Amino acid sequence: MSKSPTAPRSPSHGSSTGPAATDAKLMHLPIADRLALDILDGHWPVNGNITLEDVQNRFGVSRTVARDAARYLEAADAVTIRRRVGLVAQDPATWAALNPQVIQWKLHSSQRKQELMSLTELRLAIEPAAAAGAATRASLDVRAKMPVLAMEMRRHGEAGDLEPFHELDIEFHSTLLRNSGNELFASLAPIVATILRGRVEINMYPSRPSASALDAHDAVADAVWKGDAERARKGMHDIVDEVSTVIATR
Repeated sequence: MSKSPTAPRSPSHGSSTGPAATDAKLMHLPIADRLALDILDGHWPVNGNITLEDVQNRFGVSRTVARDAARYLEAADAVTIRRRVGLVAQDPATWAALNPQVIQWKLHSSQRKQELMSLTELRLAIEPAAAAGAATRASLDVRAKMPVLAMEMRRHGEAGDLEPFHELDIEFHSTLLRNSGNELFASLAPIVATILRGRVEINMYPSRPSASALDAHDAVADAVWKGDAERARKGMHDIVDEVSTVIATR
């Protein structure tokens, strides 16, 4: 594999950015990012191995940091660690697909379009049902919140204030998943948030939300507020299906 330490744009870890990134406890994260991207982009072949000493020498870090990076990758099924062999790269198809960090890695790699399509198919299977569930199972306070979120999304979207728009979009979808009445759907809320943030980070999000997308969010919000499960289901399907169309044409 390539020994160059120069990395492209790296996945974010939240707390690993900014001043905290220099904390010794977080030094392994950018190393794990780089090694994961090496596998995804074909610079480190599947079943190829490197040792902890290789990691130490390449990145100029201690054995402890190299070991922490190895364990982080192993926890995501990106590598296996074998005695006297070191880190052995695993096929990305076998990685922990719903691990938010794996999603981040794939979205920042040469596999980003395939990953986005797979994630969007997951959203199409889950989010319409979650919206329908929220329409009939969410509390009155939650249902009343949805039109307010949609209104704020429209205000910021039409004004081109994309940062608050994106955060509201994440809140909109996460609220429906968490209040769908299905604990499995609720558990996917952080994953959908990762997907939405990832699209923005890799510039796979429109510079301004389309009128049809804003209308569809309004429709879902209104349906949830009024307890109309089927209209909520259809509206959410329209939202995610539009995303699928955009990704396919990029």
